[in-house]
Amino acid sequence: MVRRPHLVAGHPAWMLAAQVVINLALAVVALGILTVAGLAGFGLGAPRQPGGFALALVLTVAAMFAVGLWITAIARSTNAATLIGLLFLYPMLFFAGLYFPLQEMPAVLTDIGNWTPLGASVQALQDSMRGVFPSASLLLALAAWAVVFGVLAVRFFRWE
Repeated sequence: MVRRPHLVAGHPAWMLAAQVVINLALAVVALGILTVAGLAGFGLGAPRQPGGFALALVLTVAAMFAVGLWITAIARSTNAATLIGLLFLYPMLFFAGLYFPLQEMPAVLTDIGNWTPLGASVQALQDSMRGVFPSASLLLALAAWAVVFGVLAVRFFRWE
């Protein structure tokens, strides 16, 4: 019988939690650098609704980490993970307004986008920059992505 370290205790959630903590620390450092560069170098104003901005940012990171962990859990190879990740990324970027400005998209596409993690994120962060607290539907969409894909990541994670 092989003994696993006590910290991991054989449960996938511990391994995934360790990954999240490490990557979250890196994300906080990167976001700090971007914020300082935006404020100092480009004259970016601070969010007019800082609480809403922080909440939207935390939920965005949680949702995107959960999707990434799920992809890692189901992919059987690096190439498969890359393919699955790209199949998720490009539609999310579309609905976030990267390819066409959100203002020029038909209403049905912006409505769909508000239920995707990046679309909801863009709208929630823009709202908080303008001084409006992000809507509950945007925040709930982000939270739902985080919870659903977080649970799926734990469920499908396998030791190999």
